[in-house]
Amino acid sequence: MDGVYDVFAAYVGGINWLHFVTIPIFTGVIGFLINWSGLGMLFSPVRFRGVTVPGMRELAGVLPRKIQEVPGVLQGGIGWQGIVPARAAKMGSIAVDKAIAKLGTPAEFYQQLEPDKIAEHIVVVFRPEIPDLVNQVMLREHPRLWRDLPRPVREAVIERVQAQLPGVVGRITDEIGVHINQLLDPKIMVIDHFSENPALVVRIFRDFGQRELNLMVAFGFVFGFGLGIPVAIVDSILHVWWLLPILGVVVGWITNSLGMWLIFEPPEPKRILGITVQGLFPRRQHQAAEVYAQIIAEEVITLERIGDFLLDGPRGDRTRQMLATALRPAIDRALGPVRGVVRVAMGPERFDTIRDSVAREAVGRTLTPFKDPEFSRRQSEKIRVLIERRTQELPPRDFVDMMRSAIKEDEWMLYAHGAIMGLAGGFLHLAIFGTGG
Repeated sequence: MDGVYDVFAAYVGGINWLHFVTIPIFTGVIGFLINWSGLGMLFSPVRFRGVTVPGMRELAGVLPRKIQEVPGVLQGGIGWQGIVPARAAKMGSIAVDKAIAKLGTPAEFYQQLEPDKIAEHIVVVFRPEIPDLVNQVMLREHPRLWRDLPRPVREAVIERVQAQLPGVVGRITDEIGVHINQLLDPKIMVIDHFSENPALVVRIFRDFGQRELNLMVAFGFVFGFGLGIPVAIVDSILHVWWLLPILGVVVGWITNSLGMWLIFEPPEPKRILGITVQGLFPRRQHQAAEVYAQIIAEEVITLERIGDFLLDGPRGDRTRQMLATALRPAIDRALGPVRGVVRVAMGPERFDTIRDSVAREAVGRTLTPFKDPEFSRRQSEKIRVLIERRTQELPPRDFVDMMRSAIKEDEWMLYAHGAIMGLAGGFLHLAIFGTGG
């Protein structure tokens, strides 16, 4: 026993304490800087910043896959874009697959927007436009006949069209509801919007998770300091010059790994050594759901954007055709008893052309009220409530996947960044304090 004590006393007596104590302090500071700068790498800059290198785009195709994942490489540039905004489209896709698809079908979203109120709003906004619409089409398609008709007859036609409007619009909104699953694709809406607005994805993380992200940075010092103690012990025994830089790589990699683990893992509460442990983000899933739902409802799946998608999206032609088909019978009915006379006077083909032209012109104007920002804002509250409730009900693992999956395969860049900073920290300590032998 005395021999062990003597060895220990000799070891303690031979330690260069300044060298020893500064190692965990160094690793703690480096750990803090690793997580602080890693946070910047996650979110900044929102748009790619760098330089285009001639031939890089062609060369990128033969580079290792991991190198191709570095933002800008496949586009032929050297620089940086935050990992989260660089993967905005992917996060949008995963958000739909993991969460929004489970939050509700397009039909459910549409019903939340209360089609009856949409129909009422369309009628109010569209009714004053009817005279101008009918005049425009008739003067373009058959100006002489329209001018020759007595004024009371023209006004009667317009009044009949206006009288038909509530029923027509009601059928249109019902028809949209019946076919909404084929006409509306929330996944494309989300991916397109996230791609065009990568700052929005950053906002999702920061609006509800800034406190946790700041905590991750602070824990970088704690993790780094704790890992620095065994490094100091090993260094004080071996006194090898290359040891600190090599162990700095390990410390840097582990520090970043622990930071990411702290945020996301475990998704479900677990008891470890009598302590309940859960990732910082999943722990606040209910609060996160409020923020996430508000952003999606106000920025992504809005009545305004639904209207744009229905008319101008990839299935816009089908929407326009469906609405025009629904409008044609109303135009026939608007002529009332004189329909047959007008049809004979114009000729069947000319009559049908005018009727179809009115229907086509009316389609775009029919959904214009969708783009009313104030009305869209009022209706978005229904979407927000639905998304918030369903997001809160998501299993924690699905919630974590939604937030993490888009960046998970790129986390190696953060770990490599931590390893490089750990290596630099080891060399810096070596330059200042030597080997400590």
